[in-house]
Amino acid sequence: MNKTIITRRSPFTHKVNTMEIPLSPEEFDKCLTLWRTGELIQNAFPMLDAGQREFIKTGITPQEWDEMFKDEE
Repeated sequence: MNKTIITRRSPFTHKVNTMEIPLSPEEFDKCLTLWRTGELIQNAFPMLDAGQREFIKTGITPQEWDEMFKDEE
């Protein structure tokens, strides 16, 4: 299976995090271009879940998101 490793810095913790995305680098670049040229991220990356898309967009991991907003549930 093809995969792309994404590294981003979290605006919450300022930690550098890495996530494996189940797309080949070519597929990822194609989707990224769609998003960067105005497509909604959920339309540009429909094969990814919300946590993966959030990480691409902001650098926030699903675990950080859950921790940050745990009191709002």
